[in-house]
Amino acid sequence: MAGTSIPPSSALDQNTQMFPALTAAQIERIRPLATLRHVEPGDTLFKPGDEHVPFFVVLSGSLEIIQPSSLRDPLLATHNAGNFTGEITTISGQRCFVLGRVSAAGEFLELSHDHFRALIARDAELSEVFMRAFILRRMALISSGKGNVILLGSRHSAGTLRLREFLGRNGYPYSYSDLETDHSSQDLLDRFNVTADQIPVTICNGLVVLRNPSIPELADCLGLNVSVDETAVRDLIIVGAGPSGLAAAVYAASEGLDALLLETDTPGGQAGSSSKIENYLGFPTGISGQELTGRALTQALKFGAHMIVARSAVRLNCDRRPYKVILDDGTTLAARTILIATGAQYNKPPIPNLSRFEGLGIYYGATHIESQMCSGEDVIVVGGGNSAGQAAVYLSQTAKKVYMLVRSAQLTETMSRYLIRRIEENPCIELHYNTEIAGIEGNAQLERVTWQNKATGELSTRDIRHVFVMTGASPKTQWLQGCLALDNKGFILTGRDLDPVALQAAGWPLTRPPQMLETSLQGVFAVGDVRSGNIKRVASAVGEGSMAISLVHRSLTEL
Repeated sequence: MAGTSIPPSSALDQNTQMFPALTAAQIERIRPLATLRHVEPGDTLFKPGDEHVPFFVVLSGSLEIIQPSSLRDPLLATHNAGNFTGEITTISGQRCFVLGRVSAAGEFLELSHDHFRALIARDAELSEVFMRAFILRRMALISSGKGNVILLGSRHSAGTLRLREFLGRNGYPYSYSDLETDHSSQDLLDRFNVTADQIPVTICNGLVVLRNPSIPELADCLGLNVSVDETAVRDLIIVGAGPSGLAAAVYAASEGLDALLLETDTPGGQAGSSSKIENYLGFPTGISGQELTGRALTQALKFGAHMIVARSAVRLNCDRRPYKVILDDGTTLAARTILIATGAQYNKPPIPNLSRFEGLGIYYGATHIESQMCSGEDVIVVGGGNSAGQAAVYLSQTAKKVYMLVRSAQLTETMSRYLIRRIEENPCIELHYNTEIAGIEGNAQLERVTWQNKATGELSTRDIRHVFVMTGASPKTQWLQGCLALDNKGFILTGRDLDPVALQAAGWPLTRPPQMLETSLQGVFAVGDVRSGNIKRVASAVGEGSMAISLVHRSLTEL
């Protein structure tokens, strides 16, 4: 490829990687797809709320990037000759949350959203430059709290934790003020006439105030789904954005399929809440689940996959193709093939008052947010699988002591050997086998926990305010009843696990048997934890999601 190669990322400091200056040769490769635009001081090229914002390269003059709703300095960056605009919304097509205003007259190259996608698809070198800058810019916005949403809440509020986890795991930058410690935020509450019972509060673009919003309400306010055409009949709908769904989205989009990814809450599934994954190929020092799945989502968006978040599939219309997925808000999405990657959810132990303390001391994931909340305190981790083990090790870095309660008599059947050794040798982790929680107490928040050794009957009570529940999982397949053959635990049967009797009962229409990951419904596939017989490992989920796309191609040829 013509042009001067950029230095490897290791040879550049982070600011240079974030705001690189393109070479003359690189700019010349952009020109054929671009329009030359003359600009004057004060010209606004894009503003918060704009969709499919064009990509600009500064040839001469300068451009200021401003965050109008920032609580602090609103100026984020100044682009001069050779610099370019954009961050993750440039590839996702989601609403822009910054303002681009010309500060010195000059000439810019302007690429439409579609032309920019075409450029990064065909030019590997420029794609690397742009994607690296976009990712670093988004990371900088997140770390500095400079997004277009302000969240006012309390560390003692389950609703606040719910919103922070949604924003954080979706990689969305926001400014957070804890009302317990930041008393200056009271001025904002007074300005918008917010009362204490309406906490948490979000302010979008400095204008729209949401009082204790639901996740879908917040997603709508931020415009996370505005770039999706809900009337299109797609090649593939992927339901679930865990590792298997994300892998499928990357391979489907990179191979030219029109793919839509649907996620109820946040990308990553159970893996996304893992503090560190150390046995995934290629990461010898480990990688957090959020970082791994965040990279995968960016990869899928880069290749052209679309995504809907904060919406759940409640029914599958499976009587004819194209199949239709019905969402919880009544939206109907159509596709020629469906890939189900909804995973499994942790089972909730039968503890009285459990739901009362969810988000107020009872958690189902151990991320950075939770670890900050329990710093220097005793905590409990319930479970004996890899997720529970990873959480115990991670929390032991900040917690005073971690009590790990395991229902069985040992760990070896469900946990990787390296993790067992690390737990057993950690002085901050205290293992209790044959043990279950017998009761939890508290007023506004969890305050005390009682557990029982089932072998001896002994009860122990501790003043503990944080319990992480990571027990066995059940599949999310209720919405598929009547469409697909399931095993006796509700997991989806695929391939050779579908015997002739099950296929006949399901009305299998073809002379060929189902493909390896195909369900009892032609053109509908299942991958990851939701599939009967799946190996519960991240690498296995990624492999299944990747492999399924070749099977999807075959199914599409049968139409």
